Amino acid sequence: MSETVKVESRDGRMTITMQSTPGSSGYLDLYPERKMSFFKNPYILGLAAVAGIGGLLFGYDTGVISGALLYIKDDFEEVRNSSFLQETIVSMAIAGAIVGAAVGGWINDAYGRKKATLLADVIFALGAILMAAAPDPYVLIVGRLLVGLGVGVASVTAPVYIAEASPSEIRGSLVSTNVLMITGGQFISYLVNLAFTGVPGTWRWMLGVSGVPAIVQFILMFFLPESPRWLFIKNRKNEAVDVLSKIYDLSRLEDEVDFLTAQSEQERQRRSKIKFWHVFKSKEIMLAFLVGGGLLFFQQFTGINTVMYYSPTIVQMAGFEANQLALLLSLIVAGMNAAGTILGIYLIDFAGRKKLALSSLGGVIASLIILSVAFYKKSSSSDELYGWLAIIGLALYIGFFSPGMGPVPWTVNSEIYPEEYRGICGGMSATVCWISNLIVSESFLSIADSIGVASTFLILAVIAVVAFLFVLLYVPETKGLTFDEVEVIWRERAWGKNPNTHNLLEHGSQS
Repeated sequence: MSETVKVESRDGRMTITMQSTPGSSGYLDLYPERKMSFFKNPYILGLAAVAGIGGLLFGYDTGVISGALLYIKDDFEEVRNSSFLQETIVSMAIAGAIVGAAVGGWINDAYGRKKATLLADVIFALGAILMAAAPDPYVLIVGRLLVGLGVGVASVTAPVYIAEASPSEIRGSLVSTNVLMITGGQFISYLVNLAFTGVPGTWRWMLGVSGVPAIVQFILMFFLPESPRWLFIKNRKNEAVDVLSKIYDLSRLEDEVDFLTAQSEQERQRRSKIKFWHVFKSKEIMLAFLVGGGLLFFQQFTGINTVMYYSPTIVQMAGFEANQLALLLSLIVAGMNAAGTILGIYLIDFAGRKKLALSSLGGVIASLIILSVAFYKKSSSSDELYGWLAIIGLALYIGFFSPGMGPVPWTVNSEIYPEEYRGICGGMSATVCWISNLIVSESFLSIADSIGVASTFLILAVIAVVAFLFVLLYVPETKGLTFDEVEVIWRERAWGKNPNTHNLLEHGSQS
């Protein structure tokens, strides 16, 4: 057993010092033999992989529609003649995801991570069937809305579910497997777009096949447990211990169970008082949300989904007009995105979240400047060199973005909120992500048409500079920290080193 000392907690109750918390750096220094490695436990890897199928659905849906839309226009004349219908078909999934993310946090807290995942799978599969069988564009739009709802709920649930089941020392790597599934899903969508180009009912296959991973995840989730932390909060200790026994060996299991048992009662009492508006009444929770939501805001506004949605168009803008070549180069871009995420899985627990995000953004800024210069020169010169410079800029952008700003925002969001706020704040942050996604994806081509592609990439570079300063000044390093150690960071930022000065005020804000 680890040594324990009693101290005042956030709400005035007694808790355990951070030095003795299982999984903390102090604990692992005392008991190095209890440290977990990424490949040490196949059970937790399998859990992360199955939960990450939600990320695969997310990635596949964002990538597949660009290719499918070409063939939808061939089948439905009203779509071919209406830019509004085309935009609605694309954006309805994002609109659904905004709603799904907003309610997903509440579903997670009320019914658990497992049931939220199962619900997301059912909604997504129904949407996929509706899209594949759509007799007209309006049924297709309803299918897109359902798929978006499923993706929105999954985008909140998967990172939290993985994080709560993960040992703190490998939490970043395991949560990043969800981001790998997102980028892998985008890569698969490009492959599927190419594979079904000569098949009758092209777009129906492209959109309908997305229901398969949802059905697979639905089946596999029946063999996986609920989040152990959620089970403790719901006073289902025996089930929680059963789950933890499959993750930790006996020597560490006892400490983990004792610690979570000590916490669970006070967290149940705190959770029973939590309302949506308390996020903005509690100074420390608001600070955490501003960092979590801010990271996902900048993830979108530095242009990643613009690049993923419109990479074939960007390649053509660079002077490579042939559709097949544009699709092939876009497939390479998607492959680099997935490969970069694999690198990020290693680096996020080795270099840390903050360093990885800063180095990623530094490269993104340079890449966007290269893209801006290439398109500026291309507009006044027919030299093929500038077209290739744009392709190099695009490749560098993906190479720098994918290991850092791809996984870091989702990982940080899964670990910076206290248990009782994790569902609410996770849902709010995912909603910020999807609203930002919608704004960027719907405005990129219009802005590029009005001010030029070069200027558009320059604006993205300026936003990336702001993002760099935001990470540098406001984002804490959470590598290897337990959830409770992260809580201490926000407490100290909000109230200084002595949290006792705000106990009465904090207690009153939740009444």
